[in-house]
Amino acid sequence: MTKADNMLSILWLLRSGKRVTAKQLAEELEIHVRTVYRCIDSLCASGVPIVADSGPNGGYSILSHFADSPLVFDAEEQKGLIHASIFAKEAGYPYTDALARAMDKLKHYANEKQLDHLERHSSGVSVIYPPIDGAYQAYLRMLEEAAGKGRTLEMLYERGKGEKSPPRLFDPYGIVYWKGSWYTVGYCGYRQETRSFRVDRIRDLMETDGSFERPSAFSAKDHLLGSLLHDPAGSAEFENVTIKAKEQVLDELCRHWLFGHALVERKQGEAIFRLERSTLHTYVPYFLMPYSTGLQIDSELLIQRMKDASARMLTHYEAMYMDLKSRKGENDE
Repeated sequence: MTKADNMLSILWLLRSGKRVTAKQLAEELEIHVRTVYRCIDSLCASGVPIVADSGPNGGYSILSHFADSPLVFDAEEQKGLIHASIFAKEAGYPYTDALARAMDKLKHYANEKQLDHLERHSSGVSVIYPPIDGAYQAYLRMLEEAAGKGRTLEMLYERGKGEKSPPRLFDPYGIVYWKGSWYTVGYCGYRQETRSFRVDRIRDLMETDGSFERPSAFSAKDHLLGSLLHDPAGSAEFENVTIKAKEQVLDELCRHWLFGHALVERKQGEAIFRLERSTLHTYVPYFLMPYSTGLQIDSELLIQRMKDASARMLTHYEAMYMDLKSRKGENDE
């Protein structure tokens, strides 16, 4: 028999619940005892909770509850699952309770050595995300279940700055976690088109009797990115912006979702980005402002917009400072 056959045979003999010596296994399978030792080692490395007891009544046995375990994971796979569960939980994954139960089962089907390995690695990874409240997770669960079942929801959404829009029917095609926030993508009955919505701006969700069929080969992730990143071949106006800075700063810019997708050329101490002109008028100046004087920008439009933004900030904080100073003078009197 092959090694795999031997391992499987040993596994089935151990699953009987009886303690068996290496000699007994070798005689039962008509193989050398050293082959038994090698197979036992391989089974343990694969995650099988085999217990070895020494002494006159010693031998090999397997944890009794392992009979209910449908899968066997090796040490690296177990570590990967533990770490993935940490990321998912901290990101607000809607099925954290089920995930916790799965991790408990993984630990339950482990022997003492394997359990120690899991505990040490689970405490070696930490993830920091903004806290997710219960309503947020409840909406994520409803959206994911509706997407899987093809069930239409009624959604009350806040467009921003406290502005609520009328209730709308919404066919959720999927949920997407991107840049620290959850989004849902689907067909909006109010706008009569496929749109994306931030889940933290949803104010109410209700189930309806309506149903839908998700378009074949539809990707919620691709649609979300497509709605945020305009097609350079379209009607929007673009401008090449050259930014000179330290390599660390350029690395950070290239990792940003907008700048990374717009990168045209990267040189030593310099990067060229093809950016939509409308973004140069809006949030790009404010995103670059924390870098202060660490940037050299080759774009008259962007430089002018950063000057305007800086002037507004200066006026705002000068007025704030004078007001505080005035109030402090009145209190001193």
